[in-house]
Amino acid sequence: MVRRAIGAVVILSLAAIVVLWRLNRGAELPAAAAQTPVPGVPVTAGTVAAQDVPVFLNGIGTVQAYNMVAIKSRVDGQIVKVDFKEGQDIKTGDPLFQVDPRPFQAALEQAQAAKQKDEAQLVGAQLDLDRYEKLLGSGWQTRQSYDQQKATVGQLQASIKGDEAQINTAKLNLSYADIRSPIDGRLGARLVDKGNIVHANDNTPLVMITEVKPIFVSFTLPQDNFDDLREGQNKAPLGVYAYSGDGKKQLADGKLTLIDNAIDQATGTIHLKARFDNDDERLWPGEFVSLRVILSTRRDVATVPSQTVQDGPDGHYAYVIKPDNTVERRVVEVASIQDGIAVVTKGLTPGERVVVDGQYRLTNGARVTPQAPSTPAAAAG
Repeated sequence: MVRRAIGAVVILSLAAIVVLWRLNRGAELPAAAAQTPVPGVPVTAGTVAAQDVPVFLNGIGTVQAYNMVAIKSRVDGQIVKVDFKEGQDIKTGDPLFQVDPRPFQAALEQAQAAKQKDEAQLVGAQLDLDRYEKLLGSGWQTRQSYDQQKATVGQLQASIKGDEAQINTAKLNLSYADIRSPIDGRLGARLVDKGNIVHANDNTPLVMITEVKPIFVSFTLPQDNFDDLREGQNKAPLGVYAYSGDGKKQLADGKLTLIDNAIDQATGTIHLKARFDNDDERLWPGEFVSLRVILSTRRDVATVPSQTVQDGPDGHYAYVIKPDNTVERRVVEVASIQDGIAVVTKGLTPGERVVVDGQYRLTNGARVTPQAPSTPAAAAG
C-alpha cells in the first residue's frame, strides 16, 4: 500500500509540472510575438538622378541620295569598253563607258581638212583682191570685178568660221564618246553591256550614280510643331538623330537643313530635310528610319524610371523611401516621359530613394524592404 501511495504522488507531481510548464510557455509566446517587428513590403528601390534630358520630336523619314545621276550617252554608237565594276565608289572624272570613237574622229579630220582647203582658197582670193584693188585706179580692172572678188573673200572667211564650228562639234562629239562620272558617288548595277548600240535619245540609262556622302533624310512632322521648329532653327541648325526603323539603334547624327515653305493642307504636315555626313555609310538611299529632332535640352533635371510615377485622382505621385524604410506618398509634377525616363520638375530631389516597383501594396507610411533592381535602373541612362 505504501508503494502504491508513493507512485500516485510521483505521478501527480509530474502532471503538475507539465501543466505549469505549458501555462508558462503560453504566456511567453504572445510577449515574444509582440516583440517581433512586422516584416516590410518588398519593393524595388531606385535613386532620383540628375541629368541632362533632350526635348525632341519623333518622326519617320526616307533616306535620299544627296545627288543622283542617270548616266546616258550623248552620241549614237556602239559601246566598246566598260571601265568600272558594279557597286564601286568613283570620283568625278573617272571613266565609265567608251563609245566607238572612230566615226567622230573621222568627222573631226574631215572638218579640219575642209578648213585647210578653205584657208588655201582664201589666201588666193585675198591676193587677187589685192591685185584688183591696185588695178582699179588705173582703169585696168572694173569696180564690178573688184566687188565680186571682195565678196568671194568674205564667203571664204565665213566658210572658215563654219569649218571651225564643225571642228568644235566634232571634238565635242569625240569627247562625248568617252563617258565619265560627273560626280563623286557609288555606282549601281550596269544596265547596258559592252557591244550594245546606244543612242542619244535612249530612255534607259547606262548606269545610275548616287552620292551617299553626305546624304539627306526627308520626313514630315505635324504642323503643330512648326513654331517650335522655326524658333529653334532661327537660333542655330537643330540637331537630328537617325535611328533604325524599330527605334532601338542610333545610326547617325546630322542637322536640319530645310523647313519647307508651305504646309501640306491635305495632311496637315510640314516637310523637312536633314543632312548627314554619313562617312560610315550607315544610311542608304531608300531606307526608312526613325528620327528625333532635338528642340532643346533640359539641364540637370531630376529623373526617375517611368514606372516610378503613378497616376492618382489628384495627378501624378511617387513613393519616397525614408531612412527608417517607411514610405511617403508625394505628389509630383512630370514634364515629360520618354524612353522609359520621367522628367520630374517638382516633388523629388536628386539623391532621394524612391519605390520603382511594388507600389500596388503600399499606403502612406507603410514599412518596406527595399531591394536593388535586377537590371540597371533605367534612370541611369
